[in-house]
Amino acid sequence: MTRIDAKFAALRAEGKKAFVAYMMAGDPDVETSLAVMKGMPAAGVDVIELGMPFTDPMADGPTIQLAGQRALEGGQTLQKTLEMVVEFRKSDATTPIVLMGYYNPIYSRGVDKFLADAKAAGIDGLIVVDLPPEEDDELCIPAQAAGLNFIRLATPTTDSKRLPKVLENTSGFVYYVSITGITGAAAAEAAAVAPEVARIKASTDLPVIVGFGIRTPETAQDIASIADGCVVGSAIVSEIADGKSVDEVLAFVKGLAEGAHRA
Repeated sequence: MTRIDAKFAALRAEGKKAFVAYMMAGDPDVETSLAVMKGMPAAGVDVIELGMPFTDPMADGPTIQLAGQRALEGGQTLQKTLEMVVEFRKSDATTPIVLMGYYNPIYSRGVDKFLADAKAAGIDGLIVVDLPPEEDDELCIPAQAAGLNFIRLATPTTDSKRLPKVLENTSGFVYYVSITGITGAAAAEAAAVAPEVARIKASTDLPVIVGFGIRTPETAQDIASIADGCVVGSAIVSEIADGKSVDEVLAFVKGLAEGAHRA
């Protein structure tokens, strides 16, 4: 059982929904992003999604693209991202961490080396948005063998024919993208999302977490109420981009987490 599996089991036992927070590693610098990361669990974050900055983030909107650029310009690398996790684990051995990003940096490092290093650093799962199920032998299967969850995205265009393939080797949770398009592009609506979540849950026992388009505690509550939890990314990254202090960013995160946990 991974930390992700354990966290969702604990939340189920408490009758609580999950709040997942995304941040870009190294944005605007390692020191600041590590301080935000370390403060997230106390702010109510159940699972941390840590973005791996990449030069061509095709699924990301302007907010997260710019965060990746800031991180890269500040010298952030995959190695430094793993070192952030090592540092985080010195004071937190339980909060699940999911690395989210693209395959190129992983491929460049070498899959076997990356998986060994990620596991040793304290990573629990991966979301790699540009590797479809047809490429599971590349990373998904080896990741599961190494003890890491491989989390797949389902979208409004994932029809009943495609869904079984998407779910086939997925573990940890299913990330449902509430809108078509890129991150940060539109607002999520519970009424539209609810039937899609129900459709996915009819095909899997995994938790279904909904992301994209969640910016306020109220929306977090609405979305979490019809799923197993919600993810917020662009709204948190925007706070960092606006130059807010670590305390101000974490206060914003706390409000979102409280919204999700009210569901």
